[in-house]
Amino acid sequence: MGKKRIIQKAGGSVEASKARALVRLPKKKLESGILNILSTYNNTIISLSDPEGRVVLSSSSGAMGFKGARKGTPYAASKVADFMAERAKLIGLKEVGIKVKGIGAGRESAIRTFAARGFDIQSIRDLTPTPHNGPKPPKPRRV
Repeated sequence: MGKKRIIQKAGGSVEASKARALVRLPKKKLESGILNILSTYNNTIISLSDPEGRVVLSSSSGAMGFKGARKGTPYAASKVADFMAERAKLIGLKEVGIKVKGIGAGRESAIRTFAARGFDIQSIRDLTPTPHNGPKPPKPRRV
């Protein structure tokens, strides 16, 4: 018969992913930076860059452990923003300019969460692309 095997699934909890990501912090210290928030219907991606535009930190709701439809929720976006704010504090960030792109549900909650963590927000810019008429429609079909 033999021994019964107990299989434990490796839990992809949010705390475990936080601990792993906090180990890999950049050595470069920043006073000010640019926070880029890309909020789509399916995911929220947040990246922090220096004033020249070089990305220093980045994370997404998928990387935080959310799966499927929950990745695009405001709650997932606020958790990602909270995590990024925690990492930004460790590299010495004090003031930030925010660029928001996309029409997802998480855009506003990510901004609010980052503002609540005590950063000095210099500006908020909306860079969402807007269509302007687009291509000419096809001719009507003659039958």
